Amino acid sequence: MLAYELYWQDEGGDPHLIGVLPERRKNSERITEDSILNWGREVIGDSQDVKKIYFVKIENSVGT
Repeated sequence: MLAYELYWQDEGGDPHLIGVLPERRKNSERITEDSILNWGREVIGDSQDVKKIYFVKIENSVGT
């Protein structure tokens, strides 16, 4: 299973978890950094500095 943990960094440099986005797209060509970050921007809205959003890719091989 592939997922992304999205974070935003406050003015002090502290990270805050926005959420976890599981990857459901089968076509890997549609998966871009922008498409992942857009989800984070939608979740936190315009009230935060969206330039400080980043993600960590998580891969879990369930059943192996």
